[in-house]
Amino acid sequence: MNNSYHDLVEQTFTFPQEGFKLKNDYLQFNDLDLKTLIDKYGTPLKLTFLPKIGININKAKKMFAEAFKKHKYEGKYNYCYCTKSSHFSFVVEEALKHDIHLETSYAYDIEIIKKLYEKKKITKDTYIICNGFKQKSYTQRIAQLLNSGFKNVIPVLDNKDELRHYIKSVKVPFNLGIRVASEEEPTFPFYTSRLGIKLKDILEFYVDKIEGNEHRFQLKMLHLFLNKGIKDDVYYWSELNKVINLYCQLKKICPELDSINIGGGFPIKHSLGFDFDYQFMINEIVRNIKVACKKSKVPMPNIFTEFGSYTVGESMAHIYSVISEKHQNDREVWYMIDSSFITTLPDTWGIGEKFLMLPINKWEQEYQRVVLGGITCDSHDYYDSEEHINEVFLPKTNENGEPLYVGFFHTGAYQDQISGYGGIKHCLIPSPKHILVGYDKNGKLTDWVYAKEQSAQSMLKILGY
Repeated sequence: MNNSYHDLVEQTFTFPQEGFKLKNDYLQFNDLDLKTLIDKYGTPLKLTFLPKIGININKAKKMFAEAFKKHKYEGKYNYCYCTKSSHFSFVVEEALKHDIHLETSYAYDIEIIKKLYEKKKITKDTYIICNGFKQKSYTQRIAQLLNSGFKNVIPVLDNKDELRHYIKSVKVPFNLGIRVASEEEPTFPFYTSRLGIKLKDILEFYVDKIEGNEHRFQLKMLHLFLNKGIKDDVYYWSELNKVINLYCQLKKICPELDSINIGGGFPIKHSLGFDFDYQFMINEIVRNIKVACKKSKVPMPNIFTEFGSYTVGESMAHIYSVISEKHQNDREVWYMIDSSFITTLPDTWGIGEKFLMLPINKWEQEYQRVVLGGITCDSHDYYDSEEHINEVFLPKTNENGEPLYVGFFHTGAYQDQISGYGGIKHCLIPSPKHILVGYDKNGKLTDWVYAKEQSAQSMLKILGY
């Protein structure tokens, strides 16, 4: 029986596959020579492959276009990027190259919108969907955008009181959205999302506070988001159809209402065994909306999405070196990495997220079951299972020769936001250097340093030393 790591992967999955293949016994990520980058920059290393952002955006646009054509759907599709997934300028500006719109979550997002407008990355016609529970600093900034001519800024009401802030401060006609509070999954400790307005209250709220108002605002959008994302199960279709049916009811008394925002939630590949059927789900979403509208004899709405992880997640990788092998008992083998999971991939620690993990080298070595350990003093700084199996297998290390390099892929969403980019990390473990790979002005693929490894001096300054 063959027992190299390469044999294990080929016996378990279809390999090679999109984004991953071997060349000269080293793993390639989107055709990037990872070994060359490791030799050039060292580890630990964060790597962002910018072209992947546009690839995923255009893939989604194409699939929605195909679904619209198949079902003869009469609305329009608008792709929005959810900025909270990654606020970095290189991500947002790369996404904006592909004719998209933006979604915001907090007051400081609006400052990013202003900067993007100054740099001519967006126009006043770009849709800016403003979500979240909004404090005064947020609603004031939204009002400033609206008053300065950003006609497609749509504040999505998270509660009934939010509307009065816009009535006081917005001086021009504007459009509104309403977020529908979704029911949570049975596994949640509470029944209904804290975000949005109760579904049964929305019709009455519209009639009492929005219909026929004297303040020149109108309802344009219903918004839905589910924590578990877009999945083919009874729960998702039930929640989606509640909002579709509400749209059909409201449309009969609110002719201005013309959009349904189904939020984000497309999953990304966290295992070589990933098999989510994007086209099927998009087809079914479009079909469900059309069928309900035809039955109720109302026009089909425009469809908005707010994809965050789907947009940026698959563009990034974290690469570590195994710096030590420890046998703590007769059963467990620890591979110690030159960084920390808690500080660089906090979702692995906080919510048990599993990322696509593969070695960069030594694919022809025998494999063994291991536990990956970070270098903090925290007992929870480890990684011991992959998405498809409750174990981790990696090639055996050699005492001589190059170290084993391990890559965690599709890590581009939320990790820097949660761990706190440039701040204080657990045990003062520094943030790794961050490398960007993209096309230069001549269309040539090139790499450059976005951020050096965090220094001791920067941390001491924050700490007041």
